[in-house]
Formats: sequence, C-alpha cells, structure tokens
Amino acid sequence: MNSVIRVLPVDADLRAAVLALRVQDEQWPFVGHVADSLADAAVCPGSEALALVVDDAVVGYVRIDRRAAAMGDHPLADGAVALRSFMIDAGRQGEGLGRRALDAIHAYVAGRHPDRERILLTVNVRNEAAVHVYRRAGYRDSGELYHGGLAGPQFVLWRPLHPWNP
Repeated sequence: MNSVIRVLPVDADLRAAVLALRVQDEQWPFVGHVADSLADAAVCPGSEALALVVDDAVVGYVRIDRRAAAMGDHPLADGAVALRSFMIDAGRQGEGLGRRALDAIHAYVAGRHPDRERILLTVNVRNEAAVHVYRRAGYRDSGELYHGGLAGPQFVLWRPLHPWNP
C-alpha cells in the first residue's frame, strides 16, 4: 500500500532535509537548486516553499506562487497559482511519487486557495519525463510555448482546481 504524501510548509524542522534533496544530473537545468528556490520564496509575497513528505521522510519539494506573474500576460495566468521547482529526490524517483505528489499538491492548493481557478506551470520541451508525469496527472497543454526560461522553450500546462472549471 502506498503511503500518503503530505504537503507541508518548509519550516526549520524540514529545511535541512529539503536542502539535502538531489535530482539526476540531467535534471538540474530544468529544476535549479533548492537553496535558490527557498531564498526566492522567502522574499516573494504569496510564494510558498513546500516539502513533500512520505512517512516522515522528505521525498520532494515544490514552490507555489499565489499569482502566476512569471507568465506575464498569458491568458491562463489570471486566476492561477503557479507551480514551480517541482522535484522528487533522485533516490526516490521511479516509485510513482511524482504523479501522487502532483495530486497531493493539487488538493493542498485547492484547499488553501479556493478563489484560484487553476494551477499553471511551464516545463521544458526537452524534459520528456516531467512532461509525461504532468500529463498523466491531468495537466492540459495550452497549445502555446513560453520562451522566458533559461534552458529553452517550455510547454505551458494547466490543471483546473475545481470540477466546475473544465
């Protein structure tokens, strides 16, 4: 039986375990460093650094932003929460945690931000494994590319937060 994935704010008790997370070498250009994301989240209003926890072990990290401002004037940015820096630790990849974590994040965001309509993210077109996981978790392709990333063009994907928002 799969253990529940809990989504918890990164606090002093979780910080060291979150900073110890690693991804495969080829994933770094797409994800970046956790320390940079934590520092940025600390100074960005509406940004939350979140640990993904299974059985008291930190297995991943994600940052959400109450506003999808990074997407600029993209039509889906209005009413969206941005999902950023999502990662599952290299030692735990291949266990199906990515899909389950995305569902847990979805439930967390829907409960915490009931006024938001969707989760919006960008994912590098070369990051095939991540694109596959996002699509399996119910993320839809907007049909547009975002060209603001440092590692090249990115798909713009989104997932409704509420069943009445098709």
